[in-house]
Amino acid sequence: MVRRFRIGDQIVEEQTADFPDRLAIAYGMKIRPLCLCRTPGVPMYVAQIADQHVVKRMPLSGATHGPQCGSYEPPYELTGLGPLIGSAIQIDAATGAAALKLDFSMTKLGSQSAAVTDDAQTPETVKNEARKLSLRALLHYLWHEGGLTEWTSLWRGKRHWWHVRSHLVEAARTMTVRGEPLVDRLFVPEPFHADDKTAIEQRRAMALTELHPSAPGARRLMLLVGEIKEFGEARSGRKVVIKHMPGFPLFLEDRAWTSLQRRFSAQLELWQANEVSRLMAIMTIGAAGSGLTMINEIALMTVTAEWLPVESVYEERVLEKLTKLRRKSVKGLRFNLSSSQPVAIATLLEADPVPVALYLVPPEADDQFESVLSDMIAARSDLDAWIWRIKDGEMPRLPPG
Repeated sequence: MVRRFRIGDQIVEEQTADFPDRLAIAYGMKIRPLCLCRTPGVPMYVAQIADQHVVKRMPLSGATHGPQCGSYEPPYELTGLGPLIGSAIQIDAATGAAALKLDFSMTKLGSQSAAVTDDAQTPETVKNEARKLSLRALLHYLWHEGGLTEWTSLWRGKRHWWHVRSHLVEAARTMTVRGEPLVDRLFVPEPFHADDKTAIEQRRAMALTELHPSAPGARRLMLLVGEIKEFGEARSGRKVVIKHMPGFPLFLEDRAWTSLQRRFSAQLELWQANEVSRLMAIMTIGAAGSGLTMINEIALMTVTAEWLPVESVYEERVLEKLTKLRRKSVKGLRFNLSSSQPVAIATLLEADPVPVALYLVPPEADDQFESVLSDMIAARSDLDAWIWRIKDGEMPRLPPG
């Protein structure tokens, strides 16, 4: 489907030769294009990613586009994003900016010990308070809003770290925390090139200047998102090496390292078992009195070679099939939900006659899991459902498209 947009008083198609020029003008004039997959049009915005201008959907507006539109995305109620809307994530309808509430601190007092966060491993409790984003959920939201959960085989070999980084940074520009742009507190390392080493290190030092306070008191922390290269040996704890950050080790205390191995055992096992898997980390970091950069809190996420998040070997098998299809798919994410709760692991957007949500029922699933899954499927009669119950044996054939 060729997308059509109203930009100002003109209707243009994205395949026209002057479309990039029109986007550049719209970006400079802050004009909001309307996607004409629906009448009278769905508001979008123009973003600059690397040296290109692209049309992006407004946060959480994907379900308002037509199912055949390239900007359509599955209903967020099928994933862990649904419970967070309106509480942990509050969208400004006029600007599209998302105000986030976090359940982790962005400051540090004294010598607090490092922590490992992962809501999927903590006991479920009921609290009479607004939901907040865990560290893992924030990484999932950046991945989701950055469009990194979307895939078609036409992109094979075309998604590299510079692409991932650009989309994460651009997504962070649409988010605020306590009125402050999230992008101002987020560091995502740029691709490292040895011949540009000095300039890259200078830019990194400038970006991380807030880690070294000039006055006593609570220290501001920064968020870092990067790909783990290794957990190296240290005299105490671990030296965490991030790809594209050679010569800039981060340090994790012994207690936190032990906790990390326990709470993220599945992610670590998937990463170690598959040579093409990548291990992403999101962490809050701060400077110690010695000048070393310490990890305060950390969460992990395993992704495939195509940068698609994956939680189990069963999901890996499904994604292996999906990534070979020309049809567009969107990977579902868990956010704050525990592993005992069902989510749509992916959605085939171009299945015929309607999109299809894909579900996995793990071997240990109980009657409650099946009941919640049945309710989820019944609530979305506009979607078909594909289910792989692991106990039943081999993966069923994917729906035709």
